[in-house]
Amino acid sequence: MQPLITVVGATGTGKTKLAVDLAKRFNGEIINGDAMQLYRGLPIITNKVPVNEREGVPHHLIDFIGLEEEPWRIGTFKNECLRTIQDIHSRGKIPVLVGGTSYYVQSVLFNDALVGEGADGASASLLDDSERQHEGWEEGQGREQEEWAILDAPVEIMLEKLREVDPIMADRWHVKEVRKIRRSLEIYLKTGRPASEIYAEQMQQRQAAINNVEGVAAGKLRYSTLIFWMHAEREKLYKRLDTRVGSMLEQGLMAEAQSLFQYLREQEAQGSHIDMTRGIWVSIGYKEMQPYLAALSAGETNEKELEALKTTGIESVKASTRQYSTKQVQWIRKKLWSALSDIGATDRLYVLDGTDPEAWSRCITEPTERIVQTFLSNDDNNFPDPKSLSSLAEETLKEREQNYTKGTTTLPAVALKQITCELCNRTMMGQEQWDIHVRAASHRRAIRAAARREQRLEYFRNHASRAEPVDGLPS
Repeated sequence: MQPLITVVGATGTGKTKLAVDLAKRFNGEIINGDAMQLYRGLPIITNKVPVNEREGVPHHLIDFIGLEEEPWRIGTFKNECLRTIQDIHSRGKIPVLVGGTSYYVQSVLFNDALVGEGADGASASLLDDSERQHEGWEEGQGREQEEWAILDAPVEIMLEKLREVDPIMADRWHVKEVRKIRRSLEIYLKTGRPASEIYAEQMQQRQAAINNVEGVAAGKLRYSTLIFWMHAEREKLYKRLDTRVGSMLEQGLMAEAQSLFQYLREQEAQGSHIDMTRGIWVSIGYKEMQPYLAALSAGETNEKELEALKTTGIESVKASTRQYSTKQVQWIRKKLWSALSDIGATDRLYVLDGTDPEAWSRCITEPTERIVQTFLSNDDNNFPDPKSLSSLAEETLKEREQNYTKGTTTLPAVALKQITCELCNRTMMGQEQWDIHVRAASHRRAIRAAARREQRLEYFRNHASRAEPVDGLPS
């Protein structure tokens, strides 16, 4: 398999610096994995690395989309990224994928689009609301076909359809669990297969990983993959992010926000409609300052109130940045880690402590160079233990391992055999699906109905027995 180095982590931890360092050292080229940096211009709002800091390293998938263009869907990014990786490999160089849009990155790393989603559906939605808002993810993405319109229907209609195509998952969800019902139906529409069947396969893969079945990771990862997670202690990172917002203001954040606001007004004057819930319009730095910019443009607000709106906007930018960094870490902890765990590939993930920028050489440069040299030489026996890099790495990885162990059910060898419920006339794939089924309301109703039928039959049997003639007596 061809090599791919990936750098993930929260905003402000030094992902781009590490990517540039590695690309320079190991003849690499960088691929942007940040949704906002796909847009042309706006270098401050989108936090693009300045040209002088790229140190001559080619950067791909950056400055691609104009303001007038549709935001890229995840499939578009994936296809463009895979094409770019192939091109870099064809020239004998190493691709370094770096970015904070985690679901973009994860779509490239794994062959299975659903990898890392638990059978309980708790993590089935690709993005939570805050992530959807920041990345400009469209709730109706991919629903152009008429069949997808059902995902916008009332929950009762969605649940009725789910009962038709995937009764196992339909039995699992209460009618109030709208997101989980929608996601189960969405998986069926995307794949043509019931989500319950896919989850059963994933459990089988997890069991194979637990049993160290050779080739599981290789079959799920698109490339020979090495992942660096740039991490930092939360409180120190928060302070760094607040300082960075101040630097962005000094460098021209407000001017870029005003240019976006002016573009918006021009488009509206021409009768064009812009969806403010997607793409660059939900980027941190614009949406928080929009109330101030609108008041400034209207010219009807006094100076004191304007200053208050501006201050509130700036504080909101800081708060949004901190919240986004937390969401990025949560994604890695919960979804990327789970995806790697399910295929027995967590040894490909190295946590780097970027808490102290002054210790960059010791904490980042030295260990990453050793690890990449080992990776590129295919010397699997000399990889260091990921927990050995730092106390932060040890603490973070141990916590993940413990949580994963608690959430993992070791399945018996017969777990994925078909089990048929004669009462409901349904067939389940594996013990977990059977357990879900027997706890479902529909199965419990069937049991009660069967009990009532048996009581009636028993009554009629007893009645018939009492009515039988006795020998020697007239009937």
